[in-house]
Amino acid sequence: MDEVERLTRLEMRLTEYDVTIEDLNRVVTEQWRLIDRLTRQVAAMQEQVETLTERAGPRAPEVPPHY
Repeated sequence: MDEVERLTRLEMRLTEYDVTIEDLNRVVTEQWRLIDRLTRQVAAMQEQVETLTERAGPRAPEVPPHY
């Protein structure tokens, strides 16, 4: 294998690695956006539950079914 062929193969591998890194970066960015959106949705739901719980007022203790 001569130097030119060796260099060409290395350049091809580098190009493949660049494409792989770009693909992985795209996936990570997409997942981060999804996680961020879901985190905000969970926070909003927690706030809604707290609000509804406050509006409902205190609950009477439940009697166990065997009484």
